[in-house]
Amino acid sequence: MSNAKQVIVIGAGIIGASIAWHLAKAGARATVVSESGAGGVATPNSFAWINASWGNPETYFRLRIRAMAEWKRLANDLPGLPLAWCGGLCWDLPADKLEAYAAEHSSWGYGIERVGREQAARIEPNLTEFPEFALYVAEEGVAEPVATTKALLADAERRGARVVMGTVDTLVLSNGKVTGVVVSGETIAADEVVVAAGAGAPAIAATAGVMLPIETPPGLIVHSRPHKRLLNGLVLADRLHMRQTAEGRIVAGSDFGGGEPGENAEADARALFAATKAMLRGADGLEFDFHTIGYRPTPADGFPIVSRADGVGGLYIAVTHSGITLAPAVGMFVAREILDGERDALLAPYALSRFV
Repeated sequence: MSNAKQVIVIGAGIIGASIAWHLAKAGARATVVSESGAGGVATPNSFAWINASWGNPETYFRLRIRAMAEWKRLANDLPGLPLAWCGGLCWDLPADKLEAYAAEHSSWGYGIERVGREQAARIEPNLTEFPEFALYVAEEGVAEPVATTKALLADAERRGARVVMGTVDTLVLSNGKVTGVVVSGETIAADEVVVAAGAGAPAIAATAGVMLPIETPPGLIVHSRPHKRLLNGLVLADRLHMRQTAEGRIVAGSDFGGGEPGENAEADARALFAATKAMLRGADGLEFDFHTIGYRPTPADGFPIVSRADGVGGLYIAVTHSGITLAPAVGMFVAREILDGERDALLAPYALSRFV
């Protein structure tokens, strides 16, 4: 292990945790640097939907499908992950667009089933209203985000990784190569540094002269107190999206990323929760607990940045909005590229250089 490659991963969200776990499993000496602890900033505020759903070109669909398969591999490698293939019932599009989505994705091999009102009622019997037409994908699922991230980091530590709490002051540059990180005044040396810090990535990369075109739109999500089981899986309705966590909390947003909070986020959260409760039978005892506002790290064109930084050696960037879906694939691909020099073809469209 003394000759193992030393890699610093900045960020302890699900992307950083997956990269660190895959590095440690492959024998690298991984150090995770985090200011906020396990889960990071965006991960705890995620809807946690694992999918290859509508709105994306086929190249991105292929990456997401691969990531869904890698979740199953990861669950075998790390038993006990809070992962559930609960299925997703969707009618969050006009009927013509819903049908176009079904036709396109079915031709790509996505397991979409067209369902009517009676079938929807069998899938989610506790809804107060049922759509005339919806789509159901049994292979979609959820990974409880913080618990999954903690499990990855704990097993990475068991495999020799270490987690350092502190603020990244700057990346250390020497002759055009990143050779370490200054964390709360202390320099930590590395052969390679991975910036997987989500919304915080641009400021960190900028200390090495690397500009990241990343936006951070906010998303409001409400959380109930734990309640008896009301939902079997994901519900992607025309007014809001919701699911029930492993501990029984209903989590909902105006869409899966959460809606834009208004000037009074608390009032908006209460209204959203009331709409959620109205969609559920047997929810009289369902109580509002809290809301979150997550800032989603979203590259300017909406697609991931997963690549080395051109012009600066020793620096890798891994930032994406779809962190929950992509985490196991991104972790595996990044570890392979850093340790073996092998870049997976599925990452070809997602190099930082596309913005230059």
